[in-house]
Amino acid sequence: MNKQQNKAAILYATILYFCGFFLFLEWLYPLKDISDTNNIFIFIIYTMFCFIISALQLKWWIGFLLKGFGLLFILNGLYFNVPIVSAMWIEQVQVEFVFNIQALFSQQWYYLTPLFRSFLFLLLIWLMSYLLHYWFVQMKRIFLFVLLTFIYITILDTFTVYDGAMSIVRTFIVSFIALGIANLMKELSQESIHFAWVKKSPVWLMPLVVVVFISSLIGFAAPKAEPIWPDPVPFIQSATENVGSNGSGPVQKVGYGEDDSRLGGSFIQDDTPVFYARTPERHYWRIETKDEYTGKGWVSSSDSEYELQLNGSIDLETFSSNVETERRDALVEFQENESINKLVYPYGISQVEGLEGEEAVFLDQQSDAIEARRSGEVTNLTTYQLTYDHPSFELNELRESSEPYRDELLEHYTQLPDTLPGRVVDLAEEITNPHETRYEKVKAVERYFASNDFEYRTTDVPVPRGDQDYVDQFLFDSRIGYCDNFSTSMVVLLRAIDIPARWVKGFTSGQLIGGENATELYEVTNGNAHSWVEVYFPETGWVPFEPTQGFSNLSDFHVDIDNASNTDLPQTEDDALEAPERNDLPEQPESDVPTDEAAEQESDQTDGTNFTFKWWYAAILVALIVIIGIGIYKTRFRWQTKALAVKMKNGQDAKSFQEAYHHLIKLLRHYGYTKDPDQTLREFANRIDIHYSTDEMGQLTSYYERLLYKNELNESQLNELTQLWKNLIKRIMG
Repeated sequence: MNKQQNKAAILYATILYFCGFFLFLEWLYPLKDISDTNNIFIFIIYTMFCFIISALQLKWWIGFLLKGFGLLFILNGLYFNVPIVSAMWIEQVQVEFVFNIQALFSQQWYYLTPLFRSFLFLLLIWLMSYLLHYWFVQMKRIFLFVLLTFIYITILDTFTVYDGAMSIVRTFIVSFIALGIANLMKELSQESIHFAWVKKSPVWLMPLVVVVFISSLIGFAAPKAEPIWPDPVPFIQSATENVGSNGSGPVQKVGYGEDDSRLGGSFIQDDTPVFYARTPERHYWRIETKDEYTGKGWVSSSDSEYELQLNGSIDLETFSSNVETERRDALVEFQENESINKLVYPYGISQVEGLEGEEAVFLDQQSDAIEARRSGEVTNLTTYQLTYDHPSFELNELRESSEPYRDELLEHYTQLPDTLPGRVVDLAEEITNPHETRYEKVKAVERYFASNDFEYRTTDVPVPRGDQDYVDQFLFDSRIGYCDNFSTSMVVLLRAIDIPARWVKGFTSGQLIGGENATELYEVTNGNAHSWVEVYFPETGWVPFEPTQGFSNLSDFHVDIDNASNTDLPQTEDDALEAPERNDLPEQPESDVPTDEAAEQESDQTDGTNFTFKWWYAAILVALIVIIGIGIYKTRFRWQTKALAVKMKNGQDAKSFQEAYHHLIKLLRHYGYTKDPDQTLREFANRIDIHYSTDEMGQLTSYYERLLYKNELNESQLNELTQLWKNLIKRIMG
């Protein structure tokens, strides 16, 4: 094949290979709809990177290094905050992989971490770039992959929420072009047709383009029959609603979510930081409340009505003015790629600062949720300052609470569904009958969950089946669950004895990671998402309570010694009976039903693919790659010589000797000895031998010509020729 033919073959092979690349992209596009992958752009970039390297046909070890460095660079940007290949980085990678290998061997698939899942997926992309090059370019057998792509898209389009209409069209066009080029190349090769006319004239492309264009046009314009069966997705979702281990619900991502209408099921822990908070003390980070219990979860009883809060001054009162408070300031900074469309705030919030331009805050008095808006559209603030009056509730005032409730408040916050089983009401009366005051009854219900065989657990948590009530199932059947189970059950039990209570969600204080000037820095992660209980006392307002095992109440309580009688003082021991904090338990996330659209959005927000560039890490990595690349390039002839010497020793065949001889010609060209166009190989070899005062080039050339033109292969001479070849290369490079 001449030079012109070779260029044409390379051109068509490259086009064919990149048709394979576009077909493989159709396997990646559905990920954002059928999985919790938030940003597939990262994987598309790595796919393009791997395909380009494979298309360049670099040496295997160069391609291996480049693809490997690309994989490490992406994982470092996704999951690490330490310099790449540092001691801490290596230690974290080792711990991560040991944990995941153990999970693999124990078949605990849900415990595989996002880093390991991303590693496996990137590795799969790496392998596919090689396999598709083999199938498309070398073997030119692409029909099977085309068929698999069509099957993959149609199955996803039929049985998932993914819309594959345009994907099918794109796959059809790319597949038709790829099949046309592949068959053309096969015919040209089989019939020994020269490439010159193909390269000079694009006429051969016209039939292919016309057929693809007309077929696509007909496909768009032609009438289409209605589906012969109903959409199976709703049926599959309903049929699998309660599928899981031992009746457990589907495993969900940990983190804050807005849809609480269906509670229950297990979750996967996720310690990805959501925001950092600078504040003087630990406290709850409130987001919103829910007031209507449905038997399956929580909803708001009325639509949200957000009101503008002028100049960021928040008109929200959850407790009365006689509660003792201290003025505090806090700073909230959300992580890049992490956001919540409502503000997180402490009890006693009075002012939001840090708004820019047309930004303003709005308050919904029904749910206590605060939104930020810019030009009328909801926006996510990344940084804002809060001023709040931190409350400390007086215990004696709570114990002595006896003022009657307002009728509208009693009606609103003692709501329960008509389907609530009677045994739940009976249990509430049984727990509280021995106690007289409201506060004692509330504390009795709160302490009830610290005993009676209740267990805090995040795995194998069941979902109520059919018409089974969520609270009834937890109280009498499973007795296992996390904060949603405990907090919802406490609210329902209190409402059953006509004590107003509501369900609150947000975050716990997070982990203390530093501090200065009487201000502490807390890291709040997805794993700190939490729900708790607020109970209404007419003299005080809404007071937080914490029924979840392993969690202590983050609000402040005190006893006013001056106003307390001697008989009151011993009663403070009663408050010490709150469920003790157990540090070995992970903090519990909010759970949502993954089949809900809002839950899918939540899952997107908590994906492990939150990519943060560390530019100076990238600079170090690029510099390292450049240095290694320069070193490899400078010493390329030495490495190639050693590799060919090993190949000649092991191969003992004509192909190995030909490669070695071509390498010798290339090396001579590098050192300035180029064969003239009108010069024969023998004349060139004689010139080299004269320069180096040897006859080695002549002997090698004589054997090469006999091998090339007469196909003579004398294996007994190969060892001697190999030594001559080595000696001559040493002379040249010396």
